[in-house]
Amino acid sequence: MLVPTPTTIPPTANAATSPLAREAIRSGDYMFVDIAKVKIKAGDGGDGAVAFHREKYVAAGGPDGGDGGKGGDVVFVVDDNLATLADFRYKRKYKAQNGEPGKGGRCNGKKGADLEIRVPRGTIIREATSGAVMADMSKTERFVAAKGGRGGWGNPHFATPTRQVPRFAKPGVPGEEWEVNLELKLLADVGLIGYPSVGKSSLISVVSQAKPKIADYHFTTLVPNLGVVSMGEGNSFVIADIPGLIEGASDGIGLGHQFLRHVERCRLLIHIVDVSGHEGRNPIDDFEQINAELVKFNPDLAERPMIVAGNKIDMAEPEQIEEFKKYVEGKGYEYYSICAPILEGTKELMNVVWNKLRDLPPIKEYEAEEIPIESIIGQDTGFKITQEDEGYFLVEADWFPKVLKGIDIEDYEALQYMQRVLDKSGVFAALEERGIQEGDIVSLYDIEFEYIK
Repeated sequence: MLVPTPTTIPPTANAATSPLAREAIRSGDYMFVDIAKVKIKAGDGGDGAVAFHREKYVAAGGPDGGDGGKGGDVVFVVDDNLATLADFRYKRKYKAQNGEPGKGGRCNGKKGADLEIRVPRGTIIREATSGAVMADMSKTERFVAAKGGRGGWGNPHFATPTRQVPRFAKPGVPGEEWEVNLELKLLADVGLIGYPSVGKSSLISVVSQAKPKIADYHFTTLVPNLGVVSMGEGNSFVIADIPGLIEGASDGIGLGHQFLRHVERCRLLIHIVDVSGHEGRNPIDDFEQINAELVKFNPDLAERPMIVAGNKIDMAEPEQIEEFKKYVEGKGYEYYSICAPILEGTKELMNVVWNKLRDLPPIKEYEAEEIPIESIIGQDTGFKITQEDEGYFLVEADWFPKVLKGIDIEDYEALQYMQRVLDKSGVFAALEERGIQEGDIVSLYDIEFEYIK
């Protein structure tokens, strides 16, 4: 998904990019990146401390260890100064700060600092293995993608009338760890689609302040260009010029397949066709081939409202225009003739688009999805069991926090879910091998329960 584009960088894109990315832009090695895969790791909680109060004239001060500090979260933040995912080309791993361990004197450890990762608005965050949507950064300004682990309890928490000198404490909970796919889908109300050199860039340049590169050869546009069309009195909409599609684009031919995802959010499509056929192609064939590519890529796009604009009418015969118009309207689409460079028909077209947008639903947003247990646990189902004291078993595993987060021990269904996970992973069988007895306490980081056979 990497295409050179040293000449079409939005002016604000440089403001928040990394030094490496800025250097790449200066050297002409800038890439428009709209897909990236990164690993994120929240900070681990600090371990609880085992300590005892020491004071002159105090013979038995008792347990005095502090709790560990919480690990830092990994937070995705929308940055409207960013236009691509180019920064993730140079850095693929992100880790928040660990919490500090507790100390004597009941001093709790310091919380680990959160790590903020800035992304362009419109970025979708997916869990890499299952593809489940974790968040759509369209309107969400901040999303905690990986939660830091809680700090472990110091030994005062384990003092009881029968255990007055606990010589153990809880370790900190590991922070969540994910591999995520980042996918940028432009937030545009209207998408311009069509073959290369049919006049998409010319249209967006005359109806908005966008200044795309315009030339008389194919694939002049190498990246999607956004423009704001003003309709007066504070009314406007965003229009996107999608790089030219050709037959086979959905299978990876040409450049358009790299950017078809940016059409998926658009509320309305304008299909621009060169009605003059001066390049030797038939306008009707062009129209049908591009529509077929949209269906192959995403069948939902076939249901998207579409207006057809016949461009380059100054080079077309009236019979050609009439034949194409009749064909398009016979398919149920509205047709408008334009000549973008001289503004003929462009104002009328934008008025029609504006009136249609007012009746259409807002830009598509993706709902968060549940991540399957299999993707959370992965191949590693290992765990460690430690008997800290008589009748007290501590179970540790890196995958526990992600599976058991949010478990409400007061909820019957939640407890049933937790029991299935522990049974399937072999924890219960291992505890029985270690000689656990009914009534003993099992600790799973934040959760403690009494073992019942």
